[in-house]
Amino acid sequence: MTLHWVPATERTDLLADPVARAVRELPGLAEVAEIDPELADTAAFCERYGVTMDESANCVVVAARRGGETRYAACMVLATTRVDVNGVVRRHLEARKASFAPMADAVELTGMEYGGITPLGLPADWPILVDARVAEHPRVVVGSGLRRSKLAVAGSTLAGLKGAEVLALADDA
Repeated sequence: MTLHWVPATERTDLLADPVARAVRELPGLAEVAEIDPELADTAAFCERYGVTMDESANCVVVAARRGGETRYAACMVLATTRVDVNGVVRRHLEARKASFAPMADAVELTGMEYGGITPLGLPADWPILVDARVAEHPRVVVGSGLRRSKLAVAGSTLAGLKGAEVLALADDA
């Protein structure tokens, strides 16, 4: 099955509300395609739709704790890599402890569906840590905020989001 990409601003019905608001500020910089929501997880999506794992990027929500305070951040890495949460991310966020945020927290705080969380439309005070390999990529496929669609966007667009920082954050999977 092939993906039918259209400008994201033309199909905001395929985007979670916070993502739709964000793409309106980036006209022409993102495309969206409808997919089978049962195939939203990266490996299944890539296999079914012919997208390679190194063209797909995952958004991981991290909870960083220090002194009784919890802060959240989003990390963008290629699907072929893993986020170094306990090393690079923890140190960068100056946290005593960092871990993947619980699913319920990630969904509630982002207003997006689990398996569709994307850096576009995240809470304004969240840092967005973009792995250098994602930032350099001409076009990556990411979540749309919903499990029933995917966005395609240049890595430089993700690196240019408000609050974004480019780091070497991933290890090969």
